[in-house]
Amino acid sequence: MMQKAVVLLSGGLDSTVTMAQALSEGNKVTALSFRYGQRHTKELDSAKAVCNYYGVEHIIVDIDLTSFRSALTRENIDVPEDRKIDSQIPITYVPARNIIFLSIAAGLCESLDADLIYIGANSIDYSGYPDCRPEFFEAYEAMLSKGTKTGVEGNPLKIITPILHCTKADIVRLGKELKVPLHLTWSCYKGEDKACGRCDSCLLRLKGFSEAGYADEIEYR
Repeated sequence: MMQKAVVLLSGGLDSTVTMAQALSEGNKVTALSFRYGQRHTKELDSAKAVCNYYGVEHIIVDIDLTSFRSALTRENIDVPEDRKIDSQIPITYVPARNIIFLSIAAGLCESLDADLIYIGANSIDYSGYPDCRPEFFEAYEAMLSKGTKTGVEGNPLKIITPILHCTKADIVRLGKELKVPLHLTWSCYKGEDKACGRCDSCLLRLKGFSEAGYADEIEYR
């Protein structure tokens, strides 16, 4: 029987490939995006375009995280450029963002009678965010089993992280294999006409395309 899934979709490379994977596994997908006060909404335009491409229902939830200290929510904090990506948690980390997003996804799952939450988190080629690690998702899934109606009734929600242990190159290759419209995606932390090519997200994306042997399909300044 076809399962229902809620997919967290930012409009970026990782989340779009994750949604394609969810669809390829035969799930009925509802995409969930957030307008949370991020410094630009270009990624939401990409999310809309991706959902239109796949014919997937798209829900956008408005929440205000502008009081949270992050370069992604405050215009007066610069987005780092050309940073050496290491184990330090960068200023682009939005405090507790995945905790908040997953909570809303869980509520939507219960409302839609969906069983699965897909999230495009990655713990290999990533910026060091604590809410992208395997132990976080294990703990969160355990919490959902105790704190939701479906959980206490014996049908706990499952969090699916198909690219968690993939390199960015692996993600690009998977996207190509699934014929994902990568040209519609947007990963840059800045909302300019062209991607900056210098923020963490751009650097990781470019690294992935290069190592996978493909040219990126979006424009860079």
